[in-house]
Amino acid sequence: MKIAVLPGDGIGPEVTAEAVAVLESLALPGLTLFQADVGGIAYKRHGHPLPQETLDMARAADAVLFGAVGDPDCDALDRHLRPEQAILGLRKELGLFANLRPARVFAGLEHLSPLRADIAAGLDLLIVRELTGDVYFGAKGQRVTDTGEREGWDAMSYAAHEVRRIAHVALRAAAAGAHKLTSVDKANVLETSQLWRDVVVEVAADYPDVPLDHMYVDNAAMQLVSHPDRFGVVLTGNLFGDILSDLASAAVGSIGLLPSASLGERTTAHGTFGLYEPIHGSAPDIAGQGKANPMATILSAAMMLRHSFGREAEAARIENAVSAALADGFLGGDLGGSHGTAAIGEAVRARL
Repeated sequence: MKIAVLPGDGIGPEVTAEAVAVLESLALPGLTLFQADVGGIAYKRHGHPLPQETLDMARAADAVLFGAVGDPDCDALDRHLRPEQAILGLRKELGLFANLRPARVFAGLEHLSPLRADIAAGLDLLIVRELTGDVYFGAKGQRVTDTGEREGWDAMSYAAHEVRRIAHVALRAAAAGAHKLTSVDKANVLETSQLWRDVVVEVAADYPDVPLDHMYVDNAAMQLVSHPDRFGVVLTGNLFGDILSDLASAAVGSIGLLPSASLGERTTAHGTFGLYEPIHGSAPDIAGQGKANPMATILSAAMMLRHSFGREAEAARIENAVSAALADGFLGGDLGGSHGTAAIGEAVRARL
């Protein structure tokens, strides 16, 4: 079980250290951890946010545990040298096309959601977002029209094989959890979405036990904040997934509780190679102060055990320990509490 640990910048090293301590406390046989620089700290030490030795280590591992990148000192650098390019480079070089982002409101924390408490209590879903296609990666540019006006343009496209592989990921996730799958598109106006819907229907035929429905993205946004309990697994493209996953995370009440996984087609001895990270950023304003909530990173480590190593029992133990620590009042500043990074990490380990 070879894990490349890339703490990164800001609060990344602090929260990653607590997740590593949780993993080590499980005393799993064959667990080997390697650590390397990434992001702004990598630029300062090696001249590039994603040094070759870091990329080589990630490729040699069975999974990557990632902290966060972002350093105000690097804001004036050329774009290809900025810390954020590290995560984009890792996704590209490691072939990570499927982003899994669970979002659920923990019992007792419903009041922290901007949604009404009885509505927030029903939020427990998984968003599966395609990560390497769509308008973000299509041709783009600016031009001058015949009337002399500046015009920006971006090409949105998906090939059938790109939709097919992400549909399989979502349908397998839905089947494993006995959930319904909702595929989100805009097929009433976009040809890209029509192809998306056609291919999802085709792939879903291989999963007859998974209920499937389709929803336009504007309606999906409305339903996420009015009836979140109608969703199990949500499948969508890169652009729509970017927006909906942030909407879902805001509804939870704190990004300090939300993990994520980015998966590809490469397999390990027990699962799928992936990169696991909290969805929050590097938070340089509180870096080094011991204030950051490490729970999102700890929950990312649980996702890693589940998806890359087939360790469902240990993953569930970590998730239950996080729930128990929250129920016992171990809340960080993001949740209105006063417990620091180390205290929260210790509380989770004590409840394993």
